[in-house]
Amino acid sequence: MILLTNDDGFYSSGIQVLRKKLESIGKVTVVAPDNEKSATSLALTLHHPLRVKKIDASTYAVSGTPADCIYLAVQNILPSRPDFIFSGMNPGPNLGQQDISYSGTVAGALQGTFLDIPSIAVSTLPDGKGRFHFDFAADFILSLTKRMIPDFFPRGITININIPAPPVQGVKLTKLGQKRYNPEIIIKKDPRERDYFWIGTGTPRAIGDKDSDVQIIQQRFITVTPLHRDMTDYKILKNNQFQSMFQETEYEFS
Repeated sequence: MILLTNDDGFYSSGIQVLRKKLESIGKVTVVAPDNEKSATSLALTLHHPLRVKKIDASTYAVSGTPADCIYLAVQNILPSRPDFIFSGMNPGPNLGQQDISYSGTVAGALQGTFLDIPSIAVSTLPDGKGRFHFDFAADFILSLTKRMIPDFFPRGITININIPAPPVQGVKLTKLGQKRYNPEIIIKKDPRERDYFWIGTGTPRAIGDKDSDVQIIQQRFITVTPLHRDMTDYKILKNNQFQSMFQETEYEFS
């Protein structure tokens, strides 16, 4: 069984195309937000009730975030745990440390990893005319899924995949880079001459090593980046200077 979610809504083209492709190899269920939930990261809805609407026999619309969708699907909606979770396909990239931290698409997959289910986030990039080639991207994911074995999927790892528009040069395993927006915040005036702000609407600039995802994607390769749910920096944890800074702090504990 395959579970699909996204942050664009259950009706989006990306998730519907992927659903049709994956149905050729098994049962697919969509549990996704009832409206767009981009940039919600791993937010859970805790302060008001969630609603679930059954759209058809294998589609459920949730009044919450991608993380809500995965949690509800696994704990309540599905009759059994899925073999795989795919979040996407997102119309736009999720590249670099900033994107994966804010992305609702990546968060849907991360939530699956927290529940010990093999999980993959899938994002696509437009061609020069702004068109997204979902069929091409879904064919790649279908081929990948046929090769995946749940028992051999790395425990605690979420896979983040970004697929450029065709033609592509191949597939490369990459680390995360960074993106900087210029300007990072745009300030404008409303009709009453009051300031209002747009965050992250400038043109992103890739920053990172030549083998990072933000650089490799520009060479028209599909990027595959493994993300570990354990964000502990073990090297720093063992650093004596770092330890003493906290352990030798003068404070009277009651």
